[in-house]
Amino acid sequence: MKSAVETLTPTRVRLTVEVPFDELKPSVDAAYRKMAKQVRIQGFRPGKVPPRIIDQRIGRGAVIEEAVQAAIPRFYGDAVRDTEVSPLGHPEVDVTTFDDGVELVFTAEVDVRPKVELPAYDGLPVTVDDAEVDDDAVDEQLASLRDRFSTLTAVDRPTEQGDFVSIDLSATADGEPVPDGEATGLSYEVGSDSLLPGLDDALVGMTEGEARSFNSELVAGEYAGRTAQVAVTVRSVKVKQLPELDDEFAPTASEFDTLAELRADVRARLQRVRRMEQGVQARDNMLAALLAATEVPLPDSIVTTEREWRRRAFADQLKQAGISREDYLSTGGRTSDDLDAEIERSARSAVHAQLVLDAVADAEEVGIDDAELTNQIVRRAQRAGVPVDDYAQQLVRDGQLGSLMADIRRGKALVLVLQAATITDSSGRPVDLAALADEALGVVEAIGQDDDELDEVDILDSDDEELIVVEEDVVGADVADDADDTSESIVEAVLPGTDEDPAAGEPVVEAEVPGTDGSSRQPGDDGPDIGESTVEAVLPDTQDDPGAVDAVLEAELPGAGSTPA
Repeated sequence: MKSAVETLTPTRVRLTVEVPFDELKPSVDAAYRKMAKQVRIQGFRPGKVPPRIIDQRIGRGAVIEEAVQAAIPRFYGDAVRDTEVSPLGHPEVDVTTFDDGVELVFTAEVDVRPKVELPAYDGLPVTVDDAEVDDDAVDEQLASLRDRFSTLTAVDRPTEQGDFVSIDLSATADGEPVPDGEATGLSYEVGSDSLLPGLDDALVGMTEGEARSFNSELVAGEYAGRTAQVAVTVRSVKVKQLPELDDEFAPTASEFDTLAELRADVRARLQRVRRMEQGVQARDNMLAALLAATEVPLPDSIVTTEREWRRRAFADQLKQAGISREDYLSTGGRTSDDLDAEIERSARSAVHAQLVLDAVADAEEVGIDDAELTNQIVRRAQRAGVPVDDYAQQLVRDGQLGSLMADIRRGKALVLVLQAATITDSSGRPVDLAALADEALGVVEAIGQDDDELDEVDILDSDDEELIVVEEDVVGADVADDADDTSESIVEAVLPGTDEDPAAGEPVVEAEVPGTDGSSRQPGDDGPDIGESTVEAVLPDTQDDPGAVDAVLEAELPGAGSTPA
């Protein structure tokens, strides 16, 4: 067999393969044996039909065609190895020359992994925010804590903004009851504008037992866009009373005896969260800097598969939430073109990050051992809520084992680059990521929750240096195992299911395989929302989620509740 490669673009090649007929003969013999088992001819047992009889009854042309179809994948694989190309996806094959007794010539066009010229990442400068906590931040958290320990007291006066009322609601449209348009004993804060347009205006001035009607445009459901007539009755009017912020409040809301001790604890917790945020920022900013310094041509077919996967995943998310695409767009004030452009950008960013991290893994000769692979399969099986054996079998069945190994390998590459980076805060002070590992564990212990109730914290031991590596499910709810597990990190590609991606040294795209899309998403993967970075965070990302700060502050603060009793 002879093979030659022609570069069509930086991301696509054409292989030309010439196979002498002698090398095809074993496939022809196998085709005869296969047909001998399939055909039923009187006088011959199944599998015992001679080739000459098959030629007479079926035709040698059909046999040769069967042999060629069966042999091309094997010869294509040999050509890939001989030419040392790294294919991404299935090839487009065209048989250019073939006849009985003569050589087989075919071409195969396929996307390939582009060459990546990595910048020097040793000492790559990365800047993160300062971790300092000012008095205003502490006061804000204490104010929130006071609110949680507030009480509601009944008052005998007309309703005012900020009051809490218990109300009955009933909605009709054109004289017909609106489905699910009734509520009894509903607790509502006047002025919050969180229920129906016009409700707050109607409630102001009402007294206990009073009823009113008002018109409101419905924004969801089968009556969306129609004007409803809403009847509201006030059952009770209450005001919120906040406890004084003093030494008497401290033991009520915490284990501390004085307000000064409580303030100090709140400040320490905020500082701990800020330092964890630095770890998240370091990861994101480092990856962004690495990608900005690395130009990579992106294979069109891989970007297309990534984009289409994201579209399907997003549509599934909307369906599960019971929201139409139109309602989603109108709520955010965006157009369909805006959403498509965002999906396109995130798809290209994901593929870019995968290729760059693969290149780092190649350059650093990153490998994966059985323990790392097994540990990750166990994690993902727990996350998906399925038995480990079933999950592993599905990985093999769907051809996703190589993609999972590629994910683990990228995670290890990310750790290496992060270790090599020079990380400072906005004030120019060095940030020690190794020290953040202990902080992360401290948060888990302080909150007193299982790991699976938080985003996952992975402590990695690489070259005797511990680093925090953050990951967010690329799939479903993340069930973490022991926080001191140091076996591996994972880089999750954005919106699970996106890879079409280079598994180390082997073709990656498993097109048309149910549930795979040739991607790194494994069974049970759900994935983050559109727009998240390719490497997903697992430390509580308090920059985008203030609730993560609250979680830290609520530790050992008994009785905290979001709504006053």
